Amino acid sequence: MPFHLHFRESDLLRCRFALSPLWETQAAVRTLLRPGRHGYHQPWLRRIRSAAAGLDLAPLWLLMPESGHNPDFLCPPPAEPYTSFEEEIAGVRAIDPLLIREDLALALTDRPGALDSPAGRAMLADPARTLRELAALMEQAWQVLVEPDWPRLRALLEADIAYHSRRLAEVGFARLLGELSPQLSWTDSTLSLVGMKGRHSRVLGGQGLVLMPSVFAWPDVVSGYEPPWQPAVIYPARGIGSLWTQPADRTPQSLARLLGRARADVLCALDEPAGTSALAHRLGLALSSVSEHLSVLRAAGLLTSRRYGHQVLYERTPLGIALAVPEHRPRE
Repeated sequence: MPFHLHFRESDLLRCRFALSPLWETQAAVRTLLRPGRHGYHQPWLRRIRSAAAGLDLAPLWLLMPESGHNPDFLCPPPAEPYTSFEEEIAGVRAIDPLLIREDLALALTDRPGALDSPAGRAMLADPARTLRELAALMEQAWQVLVEPDWPRLRALLEADIAYHSRRLAEVGFARLLGELSPQLSWTDSTLSLVGMKGRHSRVLGGQGLVLMPSVFAWPDVVSGYEPPWQPAVIYPARGIGSLWTQPADRTPQSLARLLGRARADVLCALDEPAGTSALAHRLGLALSSVSEHLSVLRAAGLLTSRRYGHQVLYERTPLGIALAVPEHRPRE
């Protein structure tokens, strides 16, 4: 049976996009546990294997049933479109421990044997200590599993939000949902999600909905969050198929001679909208150099920029596309 989210008119006015490094961290931890999620992430898994072996992720895995409830307090939906991990984990540490006991119990109940295990009983007996320990473990997981690659991941997530924000303006909310995932559909003010186990419906009640692209959610679309958290739908971000591959040198020699190698590389790297730091990380260039190249390309009419939250994302104009995209370039 599909999972249904029932909207009022006021809910549509409170729908927004956001990205969450904290959510990506717990999803990365889950990916280590679930072989079915490994497909696109084999290069990442090989690279972090030895470092991940030094983490004791068992307490987090105990709260990650194959299906059913997952603790909302571990990664609540962010209040802002772009929030740092440090801000999010500080918010988790500030949660009243008395509010998490039921959340813990629901997750432990849905994982066979966990509720009556010594670790499960210890979690429920002292929620304050459990909260401290889980927050510290999430911080370690962030530092080992996600933070080293965060500029690359953030660039992909920002590009997804920029793309789907434009599509929302072009095609409207109902059609956008189907483009986010074939598991999502919209009928009579109700968003339906096929394939999610557990409870079957929720009335949003004016809270609206957070739409969150995720690198590590693939192949699933996830929804949930009980009050007081704002409901959210997490969907696989566009472009994860090439996320971990090193891009080939796609900059033509003629363009490099015209613009200079580094400047041409910046232009050709903008297949999706990206910010200065993400481009610097991707191309191995100094942040100041990339910033200067972006300014020159923008002044020449090859790029445009727009602000999304705290980030400025650059994308190619039609003229920039004509120079950078192979089918638009003259033969060399």
